[in-house]
Amino acid sequence: MPYLWGVEKKEFLLGGSQFGLLTLFAGGGAMMYPLVLCSLVAMGVIIAKGWTLWLANRGSKKILADVEEAARAGRIDEAIQITTEKAGPTAAILLSGLRRIRLGSVNEGELPRAVSTTGAIELGFLERGLVILATVANVAPLMGFLGTVAGMIMAFASIEADNSVDPALVAGGIKVALLTTATGLAIAIPVNIAYNYFVTRIDSLILSMEQGTQQILNLAWDMEREGKLDIVRKDVVKRKFSPVGSASAPFTKESTGPVA
Repeated sequence: MPYLWGVEKKEFLLGGSQFGLLTLFAGGGAMMYPLVLCSLVAMGVIIAKGWTLWLANRGSKKILADVEEAARAGRIDEAIQITTEKAGPTAAILLSGLRRIRLGSVNEGELPRAVSTTGAIELGFLERGLVILATVANVAPLMGFLGTVAGMIMAFASIEADNSVDPALVAGGIKVALLTTATGLAIAIPVNIAYNYFVTRIDSLILSMEQGTQQILNLAWDMEREGKLDIVRKDVVKRKFSPVGSASAPFTKESTGPVA
């Protein structure tokens, strides 16, 4: 008996029985098509996003250490070369700051603005595709529930048409209902896990980006203190306001002498 059960189990896994994947797909009704499409889209995004985040996170700590060592030793060109050879948001932020430091003179506030803009661009690139995974994770169960409602409608329609409660008539609608619900959940669960994993990886990359930003700002501050970097500060022009007339009107001096 166990041998026979093993044979039946093998046939089930190989799709040789009526519960094969194609049979299940056909039994799920029309709602299975958008569910399969969602699964294919999510799989493509997961593969692409996993590869992108792996490249972005590879060697981030080593880049920070190597750039810190080269820049502190005054080898700015070497530090720039290190960042150009590496891909990732941390290297991009360091490169943005080092190129301005190499000039020897930067305007006040220019360096923070540059690394902040670069960080925002890199963050947008890292988060690309996450909205697709979130949408699939939310929509797939809803599609499955919609298929469940459609299957129950089919079951009650069969009862109404036959004017009797025949299990064979009801089974078709219930089968559609259960298959679409199971498929929707089977798609949403791994997609949701992948989404949370990617969010965690992106948070780790954001921490590395912040460390790179702080490293550039500290380097600029130390170089300015040592006289190796000139921070050009803009003169603040104070406008004098006239008590009478518009703000741009010049001061008028009242005459205290006799009027001729």
